[in-house]
Amino acid sequence: MIYKILKKSRTIIALAVLVLTFVLFIDIYEWIPEDTFDSILYLQFVPSFLHFLAVFSLVTAGGFLLILLLTLLVGRFYCSAICPLGILQDVVTRVARWRSKKKRFFKYKKPHPVLRYTFLGIMVLAILLGGGWIVSWLDPYSIAGRSFTYLFKPLVVWANNGVLVPVLQKFEVYSVYHQNLILPYLVPTLLTLALTGAIGYFAWKRGRLFCNTICPVGTFLGEVSRFSLLKVKFDQDKCTRCGKCSGVCKSECINIKEYSVDTTRCVTCFNCLEICPESALSLTPAKKQNAAESSVNQMKPVDVAANSVGHDGNRRKLLVTGLALMAGGRIHALKKNKMPESQKDLLRNEKDHPVAPPGCKSIARFNEVCTGCSLCVAACPTGVLQPALAEYGLSGFMQPHMDYSTSFCNFDCNKCGEVCPTGAILPLPIEEKQVTQMGKAVFVKQNCVVYTDETDCGACSEHCPTKAVDMVPYKNGLMIPQVDQSICIGCGACEYPCPVNEPFKAIYVNGNAVHQEAEKPETGEKQEVDHEEDFPF
Repeated sequence: MIYKILKKSRTIIALAVLVLTFVLFIDIYEWIPEDTFDSILYLQFVPSFLHFLAVFSLVTAGGFLLILLLTLLVGRFYCSAICPLGILQDVVTRVARWRSKKKRFFKYKKPHPVLRYTFLGIMVLAILLGGGWIVSWLDPYSIAGRSFTYLFKPLVVWANNGVLVPVLQKFEVYSVYHQNLILPYLVPTLLTLALTGAIGYFAWKRGRLFCNTICPVGTFLGEVSRFSLLKVKFDQDKCTRCGKCSGVCKSECINIKEYSVDTTRCVTCFNCLEICPESALSLTPAKKQNAAESSVNQMKPVDVAANSVGHDGNRRKLLVTGLALMAGGRIHALKKNKMPESQKDLLRNEKDHPVAPPGCKSIARFNEVCTGCSLCVAACPTGVLQPALAEYGLSGFMQPHMDYSTSFCNFDCNKCGEVCPTGAILPLPIEEKQVTQMGKAVFVKQNCVVYTDETDCGACSEHCPTKAVDMVPYKNGLMIPQVDQSICIGCGACEYPCPVNEPFKAIYVNGNAVHQEAEKPETGEKQEVDHEEDFPF
């Protein structure tokens, strides 16, 4: 009975975590307050650890320590009930089991230590050396976040606009309304779809294969679980080797022939404990290894030697792949700089740096800490935050950047810093955010329609919130933009409405590698108005 309660409790916790995390990413009406984001994501392991490295506060970012303590108590409970990607895999596995006619869906499989420890080593090196782009492809929370943002959120918006809003408006219910659908770039969407599809396929066929073969968080917590207080153990006198426990073990780690459970792969789902008809399996305090386990451990030096060879091979492949990607990016840049014949008289926008979100302090720091979970992309009300392709180079692939071809940064918004779970984007008060200079506007007179077509425009000046872009006399009664970079904050409100097509914008934002503080614009003296004399009626 106690194991049935444990299993049901674990299922309820997992569903609650999955629903809350999913809602954070698809909250199209912004119903969830920003101050609750940290509470919901506090126990996500990698974001919590990176957040701690960024702020050095256990109160703000100590969730990873609680996960370690929980693992030392009962094993990899995080993987089973807190990790959103793990819970998603369980959902896929449950559907696969419903559709399958097999009596025993799973069976024991040997572990893959070479792959497991290779990916763990890559993850550790990436964190130590600031390779945030590598972390973004291995962190399970970030993978789940991108799936929610780039795959599920557009579907929710489509359902809202095409089904929910028309139906409710027929009943004169206007609490829900049409939402603008901002689709991400095709490449990030396809990559996310491919990775999510591959993980889903693994879950359909082999349960937690991804978690126990590739996921570095699962491997690390598996090593910690070797020292956990409570472990699943066999009572050989009671066991009849019916195989029911092995048939429901989604980690494929129960070897009924040897009466053993691979603790490092067990995700503490309690399925085996609940289904065993003889109560031969129990969650008991850890005991000393028996002679058979000791003999297996004596063979580990040979395995380690083999692992090192495999690790070297994988490291070479990773290096070659990285060089190929960098070379490919250079070739792409050369092709991109070919100017069309019809636009030969226009000057191409030359940006020294992309524009990183406010609160990241510097591009280098941002690339080191950000895991590309895309929560800020999902939460951004204007949609200006988009996943980077080549903007940051290889080091910031899929990390968000300010894409002023999509939109602009709202002058009165600081939501990205409020929701960031890793501290890559630090929260800024509105007053501080409004003077944080992410970049500087650059005016290209030769591209401006006032110069080329001799016609009125002024869209950039109209939208500038700090009035860093001002219109000055030009000729024939025309006005032309002029930029005061000292009060410009690089919000993109000038670049976005510019009618000239990219990459020949008449005004664009050149990002700052290190964010600076802009000067406050002069407001001038307040003029008194004679209301009695000027009253219009």
